[in-house]
Amino acid sequence: MLAFVNTLPYVSYMTSTTRPRLTAEDWLMAGFRALACSGPAALKAEPLARDLGTTKGSFYWHFKDLPDYLTRLIRLWEERAFDGVIALLDPAATPRARLEQLCFLAVGFRDDSYGGAVLEPALRAWALASPEVAHAVARMDARRIAYLASLCREACIANPDAPEALYALIVGLETLDMKDAHRSMRLLLTAL
Repeated sequence: MLAFVNTLPYVSYMTSTTRPRLTAEDWLMAGFRALACSGPAALKAEPLARDLGTTKGSFYWHFKDLPDYLTRLIRLWEERAFDGVIALLDPAATPRARLEQLCFLAVGFRDDSYGGAVLEPALRAWALASPEVAHAVARMDARRIAYLASLCREACIANPDAPEALYALIVGLETLDMKDAHRSMRLLLTAL
C-alpha cells in the first residue's frame, strides 16, 4: 500500500517556488535588451535563457528555431516602433501639434524594458551585417518618412525636404544619444 507522507508540504513548496511561465514576448523583450547591450551575437537561445534564468527548452517551446525567433523579433520591433508610437499621438491635436508630438516622442523614447535609447542604433549596426535586418530597417525608414511627409503636408509645411531632414535629425540624435535632443528638435521644428 502507498502512503502519502508529507505530500501537502511538498506540493506547497513546489508551487511557491516556481516562477511564472515565460511568454514569447518575454523572450523577445529579452532579445531587444540583449541586442542593445551586447549586439546581435547575444541573440542566441542559451545566453538569452541564462539572462532569463530558465532553460533553452522554454525558448524552443515558443520558437521553432533561431531564425523564427529573429524574424519575430524584427516583426515586433516594426510594430512597436511605428504603430506603437503613432498610437501615442493625440488624434484631436492639430497636424502641426501631432508632428511635434511625434518628433519629441522619437527623440525622447527611453523604454529600458525594450532596449532603451540604444536599441535603434544597435539595429542599424546589425543591419550592416544582415540583409534581412537591412530590409526591415529600410522598410521602417520608408514608413516613417512617408508618415512624416503626410504630417508635413497636413501641417502646410511646404518644404519638400522637411520630412527627410526631420528623420535624419531623429536618427542622428538617437545615434549620438544627445542629452538635450529636445532642444535640437525644437530648433529644426521652429525653422519649418
